[in-house]
Amino acid sequence: MFLFLFLFCSSRRVFRSQDGSLGGFLAGSLGGFLAGSLGGFRMVSGWFPGRAPYAKGLPAPRTTGYHPRMNDPQHWAELSPHIVAIAQRAGAAILKVIQGDLDVRAKADESPVTAADEAADAIIVDALNDLTPDIPVVTEERTGSWDLRGGPEAPFWLVDPLDGTRELVAGRNEYTVNIALIEGRVPVLGVVHTPAAGETHFGWGRGQAFQHHEGKRPQTMSVRRPPAGSLIAVASRSHRDAETDTYLREHGVSETRAIGSSLKFCLIATGEADLYPRFGRTMEWDTAAGHAVLRAAGGSVTTLDGAELRYGKPGLENPAFIARGG
Repeated sequence: MFLFLFLFCSSRRVFRSQDGSLGGFLAGSLGGFLAGSLGGFRMVSGWFPGRAPYAKGLPAPRTTGYHPRMNDPQHWAELSPHIVAIAQRAGAAILKVIQGDLDVRAKADESPVTAADEAADAIIVDALNDLTPDIPVVTEERTGSWDLRGGPEAPFWLVDPLDGTRELVAGRNEYTVNIALIEGRVPVLGVVHTPAAGETHFGWGRGQAFQHHEGKRPQTMSVRRPPAGSLIAVASRSHRDAETDTYLREHGVSETRAIGSSLKFCLIATGEADLYPRFGRTMEWDTAAGHAVLRAAGGSVTTLDGAELRYGKPGLENPAFIARGG
């Protein structure tokens, strides 16, 4: 709740930079950016009848929703606290489900799905459809959503309601809720929420990346410039292959950490790691939110030929890619 009250206060222009002027961060706060760089966090009025606001302490969006506006950082800033709140609601649902029967099943591709995946998916899809009815939602758990009705260049939400289902089933806490906004085939806003840790990484555009621990102030985050010969890599805990090991040996990696889900992108975004090579199969919903967060923190996700990884591809399947920090 602190995060959203903090954002609300910033919208009232009460945060100022150290020199007293409006514009810039106060101790690296999100409020300073919103009050200064964007000229204030523009609230939208109205309440959904019979519903609590998405972000506690903030008005709910208009019942008519936001209209898609391409390449508009203020729009992304307006959306971000609501998307964070939606992800956290989905995370709370996951934590509730895992106290009982997970109901683990295999999907057509033999990957696992649980009641927690489905509960989180229902919350996210319903909330996004209410929040932005003009922007379609593509989600892993609904094959009928995979046909991009507006074409790949139009805005769409890309959702993995529970990334790291294998980690969850194995009793590990490395699973995340992932929501990304794609515009022009680029992930421009992303939220990665880790329910078990009460931690959220989120960002939009370039340079607006934040880490929030429940009950604490949100902190800015950015990638690091690694010392020569001291590259730290992250690799999949469940899908590591020989090609990955070869790449790590050939690129002077001094340490490799195995971790599940989109947390790999977040570790690079916070400067705790530098490199994440992935040669095995991934889908766009596996990477979009983490890509957006890393991009906002100053990093990149590129294909092997150096081009930025794009979204809205036929079949929504990714090629091999390399995620990097500074």
